[in-house]
Amino acid sequence: MRALVISGGGSKGAFAGGVAQYLTEVLNREYDLYLGTSTGSLLISHMALDKAEKVKKVFTSVNQDSIFSNRPFMIRKKHGHDNISINHFKVLLNFLKGSKTFGESENLKKLISETFTEEEFEQLKKSHKDVVVTVSNLSLNEVEYKSIKDYEYEDFVEWIWISCNYTPFMSLVTKNGCEYADGGLGSMVPIEEAIKRGATEVDAIILQTEVTYFNRMPSRNVFSLITNLFSYMLDRIETQNIKIGKFAAANNDAIINFYYTPTILTTNSLIFDETKMIRWWESGFEFAKLQNKELNEIKP
Repeated sequence: MRALVISGGGSKGAFAGGVAQYLTEVLNREYDLYLGTSTGSLLISHMALDKAEKVKKVFTSVNQDSIFSNRPFMIRKKHGHDNISINHFKVLLNFLKGSKTFGESENLKKLISETFTEEEFEQLKKSHKDVVVTVSNLSLNEVEYKSIKDYEYEDFVEWIWISCNYTPFMSLVTKNGCEYADGGLGSMVPIEEAIKRGATEVDAIILQTEVTYFNRMPSRNVFSLITNLFSYMLDRIETQNIKIGKFAAANNDAIINFYYTPTILTTNSLIFDETKMIRWWESGFEFAKLQNKELNEIKP
């Protein structure tokens, strides 16, 4: 059984989309299992439908307003770099409304339902392919994996949305009596889950470099400190997921093909820039082409 796994990574998901498009459209790889976390969960359904070009147009054209119904931060360019700072008015307004988070992401949920239709959902559900998204159950302190086979359309769309909710900057969702948030808080790269579900070969797209190349810049304000803390935490989770995935593969005679980003794409994946994301998608496509060319040259 072959699986495609796409990690979390916010706007960096554009790079993953380019890699996945090359694997599915050029190499014509057929996957039985598609597993995604956070931004990866936005991509996997379309890759399973062989609609990479469709999701490319949507993914590379989103902006902050496409995601946030209440954006808790402001973006300012300084010396050619994007800096974020807290939007005190919107955060205060959100708290006055009774929200537990700085911002809300209802617009993203609407975008998902507009992009991934009920007809496409039914087509996938009836196929042999399994599409699975990762969510974090904060109430039970567990990572949960939601398969398209187990839910109806409205529920599955909500699970995709929940998987992407980078709490506390985005919505915290109460469902089935539990509070849920971004799947990356528990499992950034669900390789182990793919192997547990029977995968013998896994193509894993990792939205970080294989080796750490930079030191984070000093925090400019409370908001940038929080984002730096969360980035640090998620990087550690991702590293652990990869180690566990390698261990699981070694003990189950499974093969993992890794696709890391060759360079640092961004230090803040909450910023969605159309021009950059188009470039990242194309670089992901070219990177996958180059990596597979090198692999073929190594083979006898």
